[in-house]
Amino acid sequence: MTPYLELEARFRRLSAIGQAAGMLHWDASVMMPPGGAKARGEQIAVLASVRHEILCQPETGELLDGAEEDAKYKGGLDPWPAANLREMRRIWAHATALPTDLVEARSKASMACEMKWREARPKSDFASVSKLLAEVLRLEREAAAAKAEALDCAPYDALLDQYSPGISAGMVDRVFARLADHLPEFINQVLERQAREPAPVLPEGPFAEATQREVGVRFMKVLGFDFGQGRLDTSLHPFSGGTPDDLRITTRYDQADFATGLMGILHETGHALYEKGLPARWRLQPVGEARGMDIHESQSLIIEMQACRSRPFIDHAAPILAEAFGGAGPAWGADNLYRIYTAVAPGLIRVDADEATYPLHIILRTELERALLSGDLPINDLPAAWNDGMEKLLGLKPNNDADGCMQDIHWFDGAFGYFPSYTMGAIAAAQFYRAAVVSNPDIPAAIGRGDFKPLYAWLGENVHALGAFLQTPELTERATGAPLDPEIFLDHLTARYLS
Repeated sequence: MTPYLELEARFRRLSAIGQAAGMLHWDASVMMPPGGAKARGEQIAVLASVRHEILCQPETGELLDGAEEDAKYKGGLDPWPAANLREMRRIWAHATALPTDLVEARSKASMACEMKWREARPKSDFASVSKLLAEVLRLEREAAAAKAEALDCAPYDALLDQYSPGISAGMVDRVFARLADHLPEFINQVLERQAREPAPVLPEGPFAEATQREVGVRFMKVLGFDFGQGRLDTSLHPFSGGTPDDLRITTRYDQADFATGLMGILHETGHALYEKGLPARWRLQPVGEARGMDIHESQSLIIEMQACRSRPFIDHAAPILAEAFGGAGPAWGADNLYRIYTAVAPGLIRVDADEATYPLHIILRTELERALLSGDLPINDLPAAWNDGMEKLLGLKPNNDADGCMQDIHWFDGAFGYFPSYTMGAIAAAQFYRAAVVSNPDIPAAIGRGDFKPLYAWLGENVHALGAFLQTPELTERATGAPLDPEIFLDHLTARYLS
């Protein structure tokens, strides 16, 4: 075998191990009894260390060198194998920056902290999890420093590269500065406009969980989700996981508000269908994986925000919702439901935030995690800093830590550097959707008929089928004809909320 083909075989094993670890994480969040947490942490840590050891074997580095030398000698690989080799080198560089004991320690610390968070959050008991979080943070600082040295970049850039390759802290700073400058006044204008209009009438619950699930399943099928290769469950924090052939979606339900669970389902279905659409020829290879969490988030937000909160989709969904929940009268009309689904209202909870206020949640989290990583913000000062930041950005102050710094799983699970991908993804979603509609102006009308095939045809060709073939900036520019541009996102908000 050539060095490149040996690498393909090696990375196929690595990807399968990663998928197995992902399924163990899914089970821990959905089905595992609390008593299994310690053993599960050990299992996941062992898989992480095995994967790391394979990557860090001297033979892996030698194969990479050999494959790259072969490519030069033979005039280069074909484009897809060449991109695969590029991604292999990036993954290898991240892995070899860390010793195996640090990889295992990070995995164990994150699992222990996450399990404690699940117990402590409902009680708003930050004190009980703060020491575990401090240990996670200590290890993340150590990993960031080691990766920064290996990758020749700043520590936060090294963490960003784990989740959004091609996106730097400088890019994030420029985009977030523009949003922070524009959104507060924009939100005030929207709130003033909403105050002049009739207030939407909230449909009266309670809405049984079983019925909410049935409605969610119906719309998942409209989107194209195949329950022969996936499932829907409940968890404390909605997420999408699994593999392209075994998709796992979770949501959470509120019996007083069916919109929470439904929009969570639609959002996570967008994630799942991106995974499903990744290039089958390159399964279990780095180039066949998703192109970072910012692009992943763009695919969920195209569905939830761009398509499923649009007026054409609400016109389609309104009679279905009324029938399913036995609703009647003006509260169930499309006009009223559209006002509900596009209402702007600053709130404490990120996952329930509207698309205008959501970026401010992410800006806050990004500022805080960078301060935590630099040591400028001690762990014990996090709750107060969070509360002060929420009051500054959104005019709200949490009454407890469950609605404050404990609401998200990310830091407790060791995912520092992840948060910026949400808003970078929202910007990409607006840009992708606009390009799709320019390419096929029938897309909005088709969505109004419950037909997502035209939209997914465009996404499949321009995003999904490309996997990690291109770097994020190249993918965006190829699909839309322009670099990532926050002005397109702001134009979308203006058109929806002030036009």
